[in-house]
Amino acid sequence: MPPVVPPFLFGLIAAPLARRLLKPLMRGVVKASVGLAVEVKKATLEAGENIHDLAAEVAAEMVAAQIAAGDVEARSGDGQQASESSAPKDEAAAKAEGEARAPKIRASVGAGKPR
Repeated sequence: MPPVVPPFLFGLIAAPLARRLLKPLMRGVVKASVGLAVEVKKATLEAGENIHDLAAEVAAEMVAAQIAAGDVEARSGDGQQASESSAPKDEAAAKAEGEARAPKIRASVGAGKPR
């Protein structure tokens, strides 16, 4: 009859061996997943920044087109829109309002980021 090895003795022998073999494997898996998460986060932030820049450019183009077409609208104090004919303004005031509504484009986007 073969000798019977109690399960706890098998565990005492197998646990240190499993630890030596599995620790580097698990460390590599965790390291790879953290690296992947960092890269995904970078890509997401860059995509969001590009969308924000694109939206700012489109808004600036729309404001410029409205100014060029003479379709500038003034806003009253309560947020309601009134056309330029109901609130007469001189040309300098209309230009100043158009500039005030134009989105500010950041010149420092991407500056300082190593590529």
